[in-house]
Amino acid sequence: MAHLPAPIALLAPSQLNTLVENRTVYSLDAFELSVFETHQRALHVPLSLGQVVLTTMLRGKKVMHLTGRNAFEYLPGESVVVGAHETMHIDFPEADAATPTQCLAVAIPTDTIRQTVDLLNEEYPRAEAHQPWQLDTRTPEHAHFHNTPELTGTLERLVQLSRSTGRVKDVLAGFTIQEMLVRLMQTQARQLLFHNYRQHATSHRFAAVVQYVKQHLTEPITVEKLAGLACMSKATFFRVFKRELGLTPVEFVIQERLAEAKRLLCLPAATVADVCFRAGFNNTAYFQKLFKQYEGITPGLYKRQRAAGQRVGG
Repeated sequence: MAHLPAPIALLAPSQLNTLVENRTVYSLDAFELSVFETHQRALHVPLSLGQVVLTTMLRGKKVMHLTGRNAFEYLPGESVVVGAHETMHIDFPEADAATPTQCLAVAIPTDTIRQTVDLLNEEYPRAEAHQPWQLDTRTPEHAHFHNTPELTGTLERLVQLSRSTGRVKDVLAGFTIQEMLVRLMQTQARQLLFHNYRQHATSHRFAAVVQYVKQHLTEPITVEKLAGLACMSKATFFRVFKRELGLTPVEFVIQERLAEAKRLLCLPAATVADVCFRAGFNNTAYFQKLFKQYEGITPGLYKRQRAAGQRVGG
């Protein structure tokens, strides 16, 4: 399920200054938030904001061209981090008056990033001292990612603050941009461990935990067992895991089992009950409740939709 901030109304045609990357800017002391809209097809449009930028797609489709990376499609529910002196070149292959693109861009001052990173490293150091907190704008797999619910919630609050007229909005904005940076670094830490856990299994205690979970999904998995793999007490493991990755160990196990369930539901002969137990759940009602909570639809409907899509594609 794509995680999107609350919808932002499109501008009326009479309010647009340009049909390509029309920009509405909200400037606060702590950050600058822009909403970009494109209402016609365009290719290789350059854009640079002069600061580190977190962009989030709200509607439509772009193709992004960034230095040192292969071109990639950019879709709603995804975000991209761009360095301070990097120019994006953007294609809008499907944009028109009926199906415009829209995205958010949050420009973050360098001082804010440095202060937040320093605070985390001093007060809340990561489990592995050789891997301090940092914001990665260069590694492709860390700079383009699917939004987490936590990051999406923070972005939504930034939009609300930007458009509000309250007297204390700049104070609240300062706290919220720091929270967004923490959520962003947690998301990047997830990308690092969840997708490259084999590479880091001997150098990062949480990578060993991720590897164990992925290899034992169908078995009972306890927090005590995972804490032992991380060489931590149960309480310390639970606290540090959530602080670094933005979710609890239990939530991580559930997400991994649901990902396996989604894979199994695509198999024509697999029933929902069969998938439930093969993915490591031991109660079909609980499985169906969790699946709908995380994916927004029931496993049965997910299976039917995937089957219909495969028939159309075939």
